[in-house]
Amino acid sequence: MTKQFSGTQAEQADLRRADSLAREIFSDVANKWALLIIEALGDRTLRFSEVRSAVEGISHKMLTQNLRMLERNGLVERTVYPTVPPKVEYTLTEPGQGLRKTVDVMCEWTHRNLGHIEAARSGFDAG
Repeated sequence: MTKQFSGTQAEQADLRRADSLAREIFSDVANKWALLIIEALGDRTLRFSEVRSAVEGISHKMLTQNLRMLERNGLVERTVYPTVPPKVEYTLTEPGQGLRKTVDVMCEWTHRNLGHIEAARSGFDAG
């Protein structure tokens, strides 16, 4: 079901509002599979099977759902070639590349802080 948004652009961009378009977009792209797909595509154009191989552990269904969502939000471009069987490729759009920069920063942050997070988890779990 597609929601209809009304109000000003500022209201639509306010993450605090339950009916915010920005909140819906944030919810769409801030899931682990979407982030991993964006990172896997990077500067490349990949076929479905190549994306699936690059994102370890993702099911066919989950990859399909996430690629469709990313395409709907204008972050991924899907190109279908009229061959038998059909050849389908995926690539990040310009806004998708912009989001990829943020994903890259998140990945760098994770690598820098992994030891700290592991220690904090161990301490928390111990007691």
